Amino acid sequence: MKYVYGPVPSRRLGISLGISPIPKKTCNYSCIYCQLGRTNHMTNTRQMFFPVEEITAEFDEVLKENLLFDIITIVGEGEPTLYLGLGALISEIRKRIDKPIAVITNGALLYNMQVQSELSKADIVLPTMDAYDEISFKKINRPHGCLNFEDVCRGLEDFSKIYQGLLWIEIMLMKNINDDDETLNKYAAMLKSIKYDKLYLNTPIRPPAESNVKAVDHEKMNYAAELLRGISINLLESQGFHSEIKDDYDAILSIIKRHPMNQFEIEGFLKTRGCNETGALINTLQRDERVLLIHYKGYDTFRLK
Repeated sequence: MKYVYGPVPSRRLGISLGISPIPKKTCNYSCIYCQLGRTNHMTNTRQMFFPVEEITAEFDEVLKENLLFDIITIVGEGEPTLYLGLGALISEIRKRIDKPIAVITNGALLYNMQVQSELSKADIVLPTMDAYDEISFKKINRPHGCLNFEDVCRGLEDFSKIYQGLLWIEIMLMKNINDDDETLNKYAAMLKSIKYDKLYLNTPIRPPAESNVKAVDHEKMNYAAELLRGISINLLESQGFHSEIKDDYDAILSIIKRHPMNQFEIEGFLKTRGCNETGALINTLQRDERVLLIHYKGYDTFRLK
C-alpha cells in the first residue's frame, strides 16, 4: 500500500488506520525529536502531491478487508496540512465510513484560513505545541525559514476558538531542553489563551533525530502533568500492530516505513501472526540496506531510511 497503512496502535486514539497523503519526510519542521529522522524535503508550500482519487481508491480496497479499527488518522511521514487536497480527502473518507477522522499536525499552518477550514471537517485535530518563544521554536522544531513563532502561536489560538471538534494538544518534553520549571510555567501561560479539550505530554520513546535528545523520567513527567493539568502519554497503554499484508517481512517493512518498531514490538507482532521465524526475520532486517538499525535505550529499533 502506498497511502494507507495499519491499523497501528495509538496510545491516544486506540487502533488507528493511517493515511499518508504526502511524500516521505516532507515537512515544514525538522524537529530534533522526530522518530523519522531529519526532514529530507523541507517546504512550506502546500501542494497536491497525489490525486485525492488515487488515495481514496486505495482506501476503498483496504475497507474490503473488513479490518477492525477505531479511527482514521491522517498523519503519514511528514506534515499532512501541506497536502492541498486535505479538505477534499477528509470529505471523501466521510462519505465512505462512519468512523471518527483525526488529523495529527505540527500546527505550523494553522494561521492559514484555508487550512483552518479544511481541518474543521475532522472530528479530532491534534496539534503539537513544543515551543514557547522564537528561540525555542528554532531550537526544538527547526522550522522552515518562512515560519515564525508569533504566527504559529496565533494560528493555534485562533483555530482553537472556531473549531467545533475535539482539540487535543501535545507537548513533547525532553530532558534538559524544555522540562525545567521556568519552561513549564511558560507553557502554562500559553495554554490559558487556547481553547482545548485535552493536553497530552509526551517524551521520546523511539530514537530521535538528534542524539542529544533524551526522554524525561517518570517522576518529572508526572510533575509536569500535574502542573499543566495534562495527561502523560507514557502512562497510557496501546494495543498491538496489524497489517493486512500477507508476507511477514513485507508487513514489517510497511509498518516501519511510517512507525519505527523495536525488537520486542516486532516479536509481539509476529507472534500474533503465528510466525515461527522471528529470529530469522530480525536478522534479515539487520542486514537490509533499506533499514536503519538504531541501538536506543538498551534495545534495537528499526525504521526505513
